[in-house]
Amino acid sequence: MKIDNVELTNIAVRQSQYPEASKKEFLLVGRSNVGKSSFINSIIQRKNYARTSSKPGKTQTLNFYLINDLFYLVDVPGYGYANVNKQTQKKLGLMIEEYLKNRDNLSKVFLLVDYRHKPTEDDVIMYDFLKFYNLDITIVATKYDKVATNQKIKQDKLIKETFKMTEEEDFVRFSSLTKKGREEIYSIIENKLEEK
Repeated sequence: MKIDNVELTNIAVRQSQYPEASKKEFLLVGRSNVGKSSFINSIIQRKNYARTSSKPGKTQTLNFYLINDLFYLVDVPGYGYANVNKQTQKKLGLMIEEYLKNRDNLSKVFLLVDYRHKPTEDDVIMYDFLKFYNLDITIVATKYDKVATNQKIKQDKLIKETFKMTEEEDFVRFSSLTKKGREEIYSIIENKLEEK
């Protein structure tokens, strides 16, 4: 996939601020420090378009990136960051839930987890939450290059078992450094764009 143009078109905290629902959307969810900004920059083939912050938990809006005037990548606030107070966490949770419940053009959710570690309780809660809404989920294991080759089979098994994944579910091993998994993500997006 060649990325010709990228535009951050909408920064939303409520439904009235979303773009018109005429294009398919791909949602990115994950813990605050899982590497969502690096994932976005890798997918859109731009160096620092999505800001990587040294402070996890900084994104507190829904950010809609229009890609090639064809589809949106939607970045939502990261979860599981201790320094965000309970009231803010609740507000962010409701904001994400409003999006999930009301967005018929949501085609796919990329749930990002850190390949180096066992998925957290928050990761599993998010996975079950997405399943509850019958959403099409791909687990994306980031930071794949940081794990030694002899540990990779073990990590694959750990992640799949923690989520109780079935064989049919998508699991992409991803590295923004080596670009591993990027073509798989493009294929998933392209297949969804071809669906009626």
